[in-house]
Amino acid sequence: MNHLANIFRLGIKELRSLWHDKVMMIMIAYSFTIAIYVGATATSTELHNAPIGFVDEDHSALSHKIIEDFYPPRFGIPQIISWTQVDTDLDAGLYTFVIVIPNNFEKDILSKRNPDIQVNIDATRMTQAGIGAGYIQQIINNEVSEYFSKGKTTQTLPINMLIRMKYNPNLTSSWFGGVMEMISMISLLSIVLTGAALIREREHGTLEHLMVMPLTASEIILAKVWSMGLVVLVSAAFALIVVIEGVLQVPVTGSELLFLLTALLTLFATTSMGIFMGTIARTMPQLGLIFILTILPLQILSGGITPFESMPQVLQNIMFFTPTSHFVNIAQAILYRGAGLSVIWPHMLAIIGIGLAFFFLALLMFRRSLASST
Repeated sequence: MNHLANIFRLGIKELRSLWHDKVMMIMIAYSFTIAIYVGATATSTELHNAPIGFVDEDHSALSHKIIEDFYPPRFGIPQIISWTQVDTDLDAGLYTFVIVIPNNFEKDILSKRNPDIQVNIDATRMTQAGIGAGYIQQIINNEVSEYFSKGKTTQTLPINMLIRMKYNPNLTSSWFGGVMEMISMISLLSIVLTGAALIREREHGTLEHLMVMPLTASEIILAKVWSMGLVVLVSAAFALIVVIEGVLQVPVTGSELLFLLTALLTLFATTSMGIFMGTIARTMPQLGLIFILTILPLQILSGGITPFESMPQVLQNIMFFTPTSHFVNIAQAILYRGAGLSVIWPHMLAIIGIGLAFFFLALLMFRRSLASST
C-alpha cells in the first residue's frame, strides 16, 4: 500500500507540474482539437472543385454534352478557352485539367473511327491529377457510349458487377484522416510528455530530491507513466467524442470504451518509450533530436499513412515490435469495422508485451542513471 500511495502522490505532483507548464498545456489542447481537424480536412484526397478548361474545336452536340457532364463538386464550372491559351493558362496555374476536343470529333465517332481527345494535366497537383484523370476518362467514355448507342439495341453483358464501398461508402478522406491524426497525437504526446517530465526533473534539480527520499526507481517511473498517460487518455476521449464524432461527423461503429482500453495499453508502451528516451537524453534539445529520429519512422511506417502490407517485408518485421503499428490496426478494426475483442486480442497481447519490454528497459536505464549520478 505504501508503494501505491507513493506512486499516486508522485503522479499528482506530475499533474500539478504539467498544469503550471502553460506551453505544454496549450500544445496538448491544440494537438487534440485543431490539429486533428486540420489533419482531417486540409489533406483531403478527394477531387473537389478542380479547375477545368475546354478547347472545343468540334462545336457539336456531343462535345457540348461532354462539357456539360463536368460540374461541381468534383470539378469547377467548365471554362471554354482557345487553343492558344492552353499553355499559358496551365503555366499560370489557372487550370488543373484542359481537355481538347478535336474538330470532326462527333463525325468520327458516328463513323466508327477512333478519334483522340487530348487531356492536359498539371501534374504538380499530384492528388487531383491522379484521381481526376480517372474521372475524366470515365465521364467521357460513358457519354460517348451513351451517345453512340442511341436508338440501338444494346447487348446485355453476361455478368453484372455490383460494387459496395464498405465502412466508407462515399470515400470521404476526412473520416480516415481524422482518426489517423488522433492516433498519431496519442503516440506523439505520450512520448513527449513523459520524456519531458523526466528531463524537467533533471534540469530543475528535483531528481536529486527524489533520490534522497524513500522512493524506488519503479515508483518514480510508474508515477510519470500513469499521470501522463491519464492526461493523454482523457484528451483522446475528448477528441474522439467531440472532434471526430461531433465536428467531423465520422460514424464510429465499434465500442468507444474498447478503443479507449486499447489506447490505455498503448499509452503504457509509449510512455515507457518516453521514459527510456528521457534517460538517454540529458537536456531538452537532446530529447527533441532523439524524438524526431524516433517518431517519424513510427508514424510513417505504422500503417496510418501507407498500407502496412505494401511495405517491404523487412520493415513489416521491424514494425511488428512497435506499439503504434498494432494500435493502428486495432483502431481501424474497432472504429471503422466494429470489431470486438475476439478480433483484436492478438494485437492487444503484442502491445502488452512491447510495453513491458520498454518499461523494464527504461527502468534498467533509469536505475543506471541514478547510480551514475550518485
